[in-house]
Amino acid sequence: MFPRLRSDIQCILDRDPAARTAWEVLTCYPGLHAVILHRRAHWCWTHGFKWLGRFISHFSRGFTGIEIHPGAKIGERVFFDHAMGVVVGETAEIGDGCTIYQGVTLGGTSLYKGTKRHPTLGRDVVVGAGAQVLGGFIVGDGARIGSNAVVVKPVPAGATAVGNPARVIQADADVKREQAASQMGFSAYGVTQNDDPVSQALRGLIDNADGQEHQISLLWQAIEKLSNPQIAGNRDCVPRDAALRESFEAEKLNQLVGK
Repeated sequence: MFPRLRSDIQCILDRDPAARTAWEVLTCYPGLHAVILHRRAHWCWTHGFKWLGRFISHFSRGFTGIEIHPGAKIGERVFFDHAMGVVVGETAEIGDGCTIYQGVTLGGTSLYKGTKRHPTLGRDVVVGAGAQVLGGFIVGDGARIGSNAVVVKPVPAGATAVGNPARVIQADADVKREQAASQMGFSAYGVTQNDDPVSQALRGLIDNADGQEHQISLLWQAIEKLSNPQIAGNRDCVPRDAALRESFEAEKLNQLVGK
């Protein structure tokens, strides 16, 4: 019991810069209180004391503002940060090391008893404030759920889901876009990774500018070859991957920003 409690306290000290001492965490953090009470409620639930488990859960809801069904499974080092208004359904499972912020719902979309109605979070998943994760699917290890996202389908491990309905952001594409933006002297850090049409348009402009830089480089190579008298008559001097038509979709970008 005590080693597990020390682990729970330490994970909060590691993740919350506002936490100063173990005593402060133990006495003033409702997220920790909710986890401790849930373990008692879950034990009662799994040992046939259904009403007592529900009563402890009901008391915890009023005391902490966090509603966790006694049937839910919660792993080690789970941190409910602030977490007022969090709802965790009966068949939900939360893996080790997860962080869940305020206003999150791990809810179900089915009314059939005895089925897996609520989501399963893998290890080290972060669920942002106000996010709704609805359904009996899996959110992979290390995934990120953006604030106010509405997730209704599985999220791969290490991916980020944002928007309503949530879409999965391709991490590799984001890294490449950020590198291209840095080379052009523009920081893409402020471009929000969500479904905001302006941010979509900006990301499209960054991708297009990166492509144009590549095409300009190819054209300069072709000009240098043409300026060489020895190969001036060679019609194959233009690189094969040089664009033969304009690919800038100005109309589509204007539609995204509402113009």
